[in-house]
Amino acid sequence: MSLAVAIQMDPIENINIDADSSFVLGLEALRRGHALYHYLPRDMFFREGRVFATARAMQLKRESGNHHRLGKPELLDLAGLDVILMRQDPPFDMAYITATHMLEHVHPTTLVVNDPVHVRNAPEKLFVTHFSELMPPTLISSDPLQIRAFREEYKDIIVKPLFGNGGAGVFHIAPGDENLNALIEIFTRLYREPVIVQRYLPEVRQGDKRIILIDGEVAGAINRVPPPGEARSNMHAGGQPRPAKLTAREQDICLAIGPALKERGLIFVGIDVIGDYMTEINVTSPTGLQEINRFDNVRLEARIWDAIEARLPGRKGRGG
Repeated sequence: MSLAVAIQMDPIENINIDADSSFVLGLEALRRGHALYHYLPRDMFFREGRVFATARAMQLKRESGNHHRLGKPELLDLAGLDVILMRQDPPFDMAYITATHMLEHVHPTTLVVNDPVHVRNAPEKLFVTHFSELMPPTLISSDPLQIRAFREEYKDIIVKPLFGNGGAGVFHIAPGDENLNALIEIFTRLYREPVIVQRYLPEVRQGDKRIILIDGEVAGAINRVPPPGEARSNMHAGGQPRPAKLTAREQDICLAIGPALKERGLIFVGIDVIGDYMTEINVTSPTGLQEINRFDNVRLEARIWDAIEARLPGRKGRGG
């Protein structure tokens, strides 16, 4: 089965080929003989009931500084493709939401991974609230009184923007820290949305585990350990990846959420777990494939493509 595949993502020339999950997904598509295209979210447009993108045929190879080759721009009717990988990085803002609305016009005739409707309906820090029994104590509010009351109850808290990513804007407010009121003022000026406040989990010093689920089933995990003096374990913030196995509690968390992910067409998902609690469900542009591949000697991108192709029975594709 040769498919016509497009990756909707950020500029390919800027990626780190040793860490980027979209890169290995693209390599695997080419290994399977699929025709691969690249376009930026801003290259997509809607006209008279159809969605198009100015795209380029793309070749990839694992060679630092020479990892990609793009063909000439060509106009693609996205309904004529077999698969679109929606892989642009957050922030999950109105531009991101607009992209999901546009892709909704072609999905599922063209399979969009992850399903754009459920990407839109499952922002990382809000989707997880549907599994509140698996979360640490959490408040989502714009009300300074509610935030201060939550801090009074739990003393040691984390404050972060509701639609942030990569650890940006995450603050640890320890007992005795006098900066909470000033922080609330700053967040109120910067964001129209509420903030998310959670009880601080000291287990983060041992790491924040990223668990990958493929079509609702556990595929692997890494532990991200924060550097000294840092409350954030995101790799963008200096967190160091370490090999990891799942605990019984983490297995239970995955079993609890797996069916909901599969039902929603969320094929490639990364969840974050600290101690016994799930803190986020990442559905927009999850990362971690290459780190798990190296630690566990696996190729998770192949499992993702197996799951994608299983949803395309009998489809020949433009590339065939």
